[in-house]
Parts: sequence; structure tokens; C-alpha cells
Amino acid sequence: MKNRNIFWLLAGILNLFTALLHTFGGQIELINPLFSSNLDNQIQTELLSVWHMITLFLFFTSAVFIKNYFAPREECRAIIQFISYVYFLFSLSFIGVSIINQILAPQFILLLPIGVLGFIGVKKYKLSSV
Repeated sequence: MKNRNIFWLLAGILNLFTALLHTFGGQIELINPLFSSNLDNQIQTELLSVWHMITLFLFFTSAVFIKNYFAPREECRAIIQFISYVYFLFSLSFIGVSIINQILAPQFILLLPIGVLGFIGVKKYKLSSV
């Protein structure tokens, strides 16, 4: 029990919430209007494919965080660190696009804490391993 990393559990739960919000809320707010648009069928197909790639990534990374809360393994620390960097950079992308387009793309509000919690958990894991 002492090796369990609460930061990874919190990241996993927030990540799972984000995955569910992406799957259901995003379908209603973004994907359904996409199919009602005049965009070329090829573009619609490719955007939908990217959408589903993100959905899979969100669910997969949720599982990685949560699994490593229950059974932390040294070799998974690097994977979680990589995932945390990805979330951190994803959030910077949304912040940058929001600034450039002068409109709020709020996805960073969920992505940034996932990355930060992952990083804190990696730091905690390093300290408890010593």
C-alpha cells in the first residue's frame, strides 16, 4: 500500500473523465456538426479518424495511470513520464491556439493537470524508490 502513487490515481481518474467527456460531449458539440458541414467527405473522414485516435489515446493512458497506481513498476515510470510530457505539450498547443485565434479552447484545463499530476507522481516515485 505504501508504494501506491495517489498522483497517478488522480491523473488516471481525471484522464478517464476527460476521455468520457471527449467521447460523448465532443460527439455532440464537434463531430455531429462536422458531418452537417459542407466539408469535403475526405476531410470529414480524416478528421473523424483523428478524433477516434485521440479517444483511444485518452482511454489507454487512463488505464496506464490507474494500473500503475495499483501495481507500480519501475519500467512504467518512463512511460508515465512520456505520457505526462504529451499532455503538457497538448495543453500548450490549446493555449497557443487560443491566444493566436483569440478564442478560448478550454481543453487545456483538463490536459494540463493530468500532465502535472503525472510529473508529480514520477517525482514521488523516484523519491520513494531511493
